[in-house]
Amino acid sequence: MEGVLWYVLASSRGGPTRVRILRALDERPRNANQLAEALGYDYTTIRHHLDVLLENNVVRRAGDDYGAVYLFTDQVKTNWATVEEILATVDPEEAEEEEEQ
Repeated sequence: MEGVLWYVLASSRGGPTRVRILRALDERPRNANQLAEALGYDYTTIRHHLDVLLENNVVRRAGDDYGAVYLFTDQVKTNWATVEEILATVDPEEAEEEEEQ
């Protein structure tokens, strides 16, 4: 799982966007529309990144299609220390701000 997390969040072109999605989901579960609004991205962009996260078992969907909220999988929860390390590597300034709060 660690290798998948590093690839999906840090080594691929969409990694920074997926990091922002994970940060938003860490605050609270949200659906794709809520994520798009909160992060200032187009809905289809958010759906693309959520699909990548779903395919790689980083998030899971709970509920109906449109209103489904996204939650972390048990595998990600188990490997949360790795996720935190990746978040700090991809966006160290954001990680420092979160630690101060």
